[in-house]
Amino acid sequence: MPFLLRNLTLNPGEEESSLRPLVALKLGVRESEITSLTLVRKGVDARKKGRIKLVYTVQFALRDESKLSAGGDLSRLEAPKPLRFPRLPGNSGIVIVGMGPAGLFAALRLAEYGLTALILERGRNVDQRARDVSRFWRDGTLLSESNVQFGEGGAGTFSDGKLTTRVNDPNCAWVLQQLVKFGAPPEILYAAKPHIGTDLLRGVVKGIRVRLSEAGFEISFESRFSALRMDNGRVRAVVVNDDAERDCDALVLAPGHSARDTYAMLHQAGVALEQKPFAVGLRVEHPQALINAIQYGENAHPSLPPAEYAQAYNNEKSGRSAYSFCMCPGGVVVAAASEPGGVVVNGMSGYRRNGPSANSALVATVGPADFGDRSPLAGIEFQRLLERRAFRAGGGGYLAPAQSLLAFLGKGKGKLSSSYRPGVTESDLAPLLPEAVVATLREGIQFFEKRMRGFVSAEATLTGVETRTSAPLRIMRGCDLQSVSHQGLYPTGEGAGYAGGIMSAALDGIRVADAIAARLAAGAVS
Repeated sequence: MPFLLRNLTLNPGEEESSLRPLVALKLGVRESEITSLTLVRKGVDARKKGRIKLVYTVQFALRDESKLSAGGDLSRLEAPKPLRFPRLPGNSGIVIVGMGPAGLFAALRLAEYGLTALILERGRNVDQRARDVSRFWRDGTLLSESNVQFGEGGAGTFSDGKLTTRVNDPNCAWVLQQLVKFGAPPEILYAAKPHIGTDLLRGVVKGIRVRLSEAGFEISFESRFSALRMDNGRVRAVVVNDDAERDCDALVLAPGHSARDTYAMLHQAGVALEQKPFAVGLRVEHPQALINAIQYGENAHPSLPPAEYAQAYNNEKSGRSAYSFCMCPGGVVVAAASEPGGVVVNGMSGYRRNGPSANSALVATVGPADFGDRSPLAGIEFQRLLERRAFRAGGGGYLAPAQSLLAFLGKGKGKLSSSYRPGVTESDLAPLLPEAVVATLREGIQFFEKRMRGFVSAEATLTGVETRTSAPLRIMRGCDLQSVSHQGLYPTGEGAGYAGGIMSAALDGIRVADAIAARLAAGAVS
């Protein structure tokens, strides 16, 4: 039976082949006694800048377990219980809306039960979509159905491809294994902060599509979910592109957090929706070398990965928080609009994270009290207001307004430099956001400087606005994961208000697929 050994450390630059003799030394056995050794976790301990360590957890087995003595970092592993998927009738009448992580992983899980579905994606396949997005970044030509928000892979396709989550779910390992199967690097299985990168993620998404097609799923691109058809309180059909109807007994709704027209249609149809808090703000960009020096020290070993950071600040009086979000080492700031006349910024990194700049959202929390209306759609209008202000401040053409970090704080002038395309226009960013948000951001940035000396730098540039941090509303569902108002409707993922990133959205899609499979097995879906 295998064992885990934790807290093994190597110096930056040391080969991982050194782990086997290190394990033998720790255990007091010969190397030849170790019959297998695999990495379970790998991270960087940068708490002491002059003594940065790589920290490992390994799984191993011995020929003679009697030679082991109990240790504080040693534990026996129980054999994991294998996942079992009973085969169910394939003609299930399932429709999946959206090919982001929630929709794709709901489909992959349904395939394990022998089920198939019709998958509707309003955008284009990932190759066509990438060309459309590149054109938008080059000359400002925005396509409303093929952009950073809409298309195969969802919004996460143009991101850093982070796979971290605070959700404690046994399906996390299954998600990572599936991603590796379809082309993700194997290190995501053990990295403390796994990521894929936008470049590799596109290939993974295509691999999933091929697998689903081979399993009998019907995949329809440029197919917008435009209406629901109900019968006695249950979903019975969906309307596609305001025209064709497709029968449906179970609708997995994974629309993404920017499907504003879908939200409006659901509201008109009487689907139960509610406001929810989210965050808005700006995106900050520093030289990656500066972030490396802050996090690792000036003389850090060159083999260390590009440094990351995560910071948070809470104002107890106002109840608002400011925090960094979606930090992209070695990445670029990207134009992420999906509607004409609005500027939205986001961040993106490739797998190697080898660009010269680091960027992160700096956002502050907002909630129903800020939206000015009780309608569940009020958060959307709040976002639009900020995005249109940013468009005007940029001067049109989807140029983004930008300002040095020092100028935003009222501490003088700094260098204005941004990787954002199509380009930036120097502008005062404070008028773009609510006063309370600006005040919280300024307080938060000063707090971050105390934690990361050098963060407030003449080399740092802010661009605006970052508004699509999460869904601006929630599609209400019950314990059975169905809509509380429309039976057979299964809202899921980030766009439904139940996730906050690639991994958590995938996990939520799996939960919904398992719920549908359980109902089918019980004969509850006809």
